Amino acid sequence: MPWNLTSPYAQVGDLALLVGLRHKHFIVSLTPGGELHTHRGVLRHDDLIGRPWGSQVFSHQGSPFFLLQPSLADILTDLPRNTQIMYPKDIGFILTSMSIGPGQTVLEAGTGSGSMTIALAYAVGPQGRVITYEKRPEFSALARKNLARVGLDERVVFNVCDLLEGCREVEADAFFLDVPNPWEYISQVRSALKAGGFFGSLLPTFNQVENLLRALRQWRFAFVEVCEILLRYYKPEPSRLRPTDRMVAHTGYLIFARKIEPSEDGRGREILDEVLGMPLEDGDSPLPEEWRGTSQTQFLEEQGKYE
Repeated sequence: MPWNLTSPYAQVGDLALLVGLRHKHFIVSLTPGGELHTHRGVLRHDDLIGRPWGSQVFSHQGSPFFLLQPSLADILTDLPRNTQIMYPKDIGFILTSMSIGPGQTVLEAGTGSGSMTIALAYAVGPQGRVITYEKRPEFSALARKNLARVGLDERVVFNVCDLLEGCREVEADAFFLDVPNPWEYISQVRSALKAGGFFGSLLPTFNQVENLLRALRQWRFAFVEVCEILLRYYKPEPSRLRPTDRMVAHTGYLIFARKIEPSEDGRGREILDEVLGMPLEDGDSPLPEEWRGTSQTQFLEEQGKYE
């Protein structure tokens, strides 16, 4: 795997982070005979291979650098991109809130440049699987390259199509939508998730969040949460600790929900009102309209999810 986090030494093929003066940094794949050309001189890969991580190295001009293993955050912010990427501050909260972990099957729509896809593939481990949808071929192609660069592409199934054209997966553990109109896909999300599965999305504006909340209620998703993450760094000086002059503020609103299986038993009405976030009027069914009078399996068969 090119992204080596376990060996104490830099090896051929490893991704290496080189940090110079004023925190100018570069991520390179170490290859015999390779060179990194910077404004502070040339670093020969042969001089880096075999060195312990954390070592101080020097360019041919004598400029100092530190040789480090890149973190997940380093890799995500350094990605080649043709879309706006998601920030590590949001991705970390998403992974924990949606309980993404080893061995899971996770669906994603809106692959983009692959930053969230990389984080998901890293989290599910070698036994897990990420299935991602992207309708623009050029974006999917770049995401494939980015996943291959860190050695995680074998954990990902890439689909180049609109999710509305068909999503045959079922019993997924989690589904993340990174598209501008997620409310149009909630029926596909519901049929793809296992009972109790996690849903998440990120949106930049109030109006989009409002539309998504209405769709989640219509499709009887529960335990809905909306939040945003604001990140502020501090200057690490013991005698004058204070915030830095800039901060990573609003990048988007995070929306989370869970797929539930409500019953039409009247004894459950009070808790349904509570977890759905709205009172059901007399005569309202707790089931989505398309599901009434049919089982989940029957509904999926009708939608072509089961053969």
